[in-house]
Amino acid sequence: MMDPTSWMTIYPEIVLLVMACVIALVDLTVKSPRRTATYVLSLLTLAGVAWLNASYASADQTLYGWGRLVVSDPLGHWLKCFAALAVMVTLVYARPYAADRDMLRGGELFSLSLFALLGMDFMISGQNFLVIYLGLELLTLSSYALVALRRDHTPATEAAMKYFVLGAMASGFLLYGMSMLYGATGSLQLDEVLQAIASGQIKHQVLVFGLVFIVAGLAFKIGAVPFHMWIPDVYQGAPTAATLLIGGAPKLAAFAIIVRLLVEGLMPLAIDWQQMLSLLAIASLLIGNLAAIAQTNLKRMLAFSTIAQMGFVLLGFVAGVVNGQTTLAANAYSSAMFYVVGYVLTTLASFGIIMLLARQVFESE
Repeated sequence: MMDPTSWMTIYPEIVLLVMACVIALVDLTVKSPRRTATYVLSLLTLAGVAWLNASYASADQTLYGWGRLVVSDPLGHWLKCFAALAVMVTLVYARPYAADRDMLRGGELFSLSLFALLGMDFMISGQNFLVIYLGLELLTLSSYALVALRRDHTPATEAAMKYFVLGAMASGFLLYGMSMLYGATGSLQLDEVLQAIASGQIKHQVLVFGLVFIVAGLAFKIGAVPFHMWIPDVYQGAPTAATLLIGGAPKLAAFAIIVRLLVEGLMPLAIDWQQMLSLLAIASLLIGNLAAIAQTNLKRMLAFSTIAQMGFVLLGFVAGVVNGQTTLAANAYSSAMFYVVGYVLTTLASFGIIMLLARQVFESE
């Protein structure tokens, strides 16, 4: 019989999964032009999940479940709480915008948003390469559908196609890097990978080869230069409601998987990934800020701003390792987390204003 502790570690995810399925079923049976029932259920679910995660985080204990596939710790639960609240605010902004553009006709907006949040939660709490990867794919597949939700809008369809093609490439990079590390260490568990690398019995070149692909895949997902090419086109072409969803809460999950993969799993390779992140951060800061100055479209300008902000986040990870030592790591990573939360709040505000100023046949961008 499964240990009750295992169930405790994923109670928020169970609630989210059950309610996402319930909302999808309600959507099929209760027909309403503005989807009031599913909207209210979604907000209640998100509020409940946020409260549940905040309660877990306040307990200040770390639990492992399902054979150490997932972890329940304060860092993860605070990030999941913030992500749920960010999605909640997004839906409040998005509903009138989506209703004016006939995006609520099928009712997928709310259930897809919850499934995207479920993917984020597994990314945040994963302690296994496959759990993190499957959470990432659940998030990205939901995001593809949300970007293409406005079926009669050509720019949205084009943005979804670009997002899908480049997102698939990024997923391939990440999966290939994970497979290289699995082949070298013989394990998918982050703690076992850490022990195998720390033993010094594995060729450094093999580990760095896999690390390069993992960092490239992560850079694609957060939009760091030179893997940023999808961000401006997708942000501009997608409906603003979808842009807000993919540009806000997922950055919290992206921060989490960088912590889980690079800090908790690959810390013996810190000097190597520090150099890679330094280059990505500097390039993102330069190109993101300079390109944003030349933009005449608000959403495109904010897209390049996002690229620059991710450069600042990466600098937080770079600062955690000084001369091969990690004595300042806790301060550096907590500062990076604070910055990510602040970035999500400003993103909600900026794209929210764009949606509030929009009209049925007019985009205020």
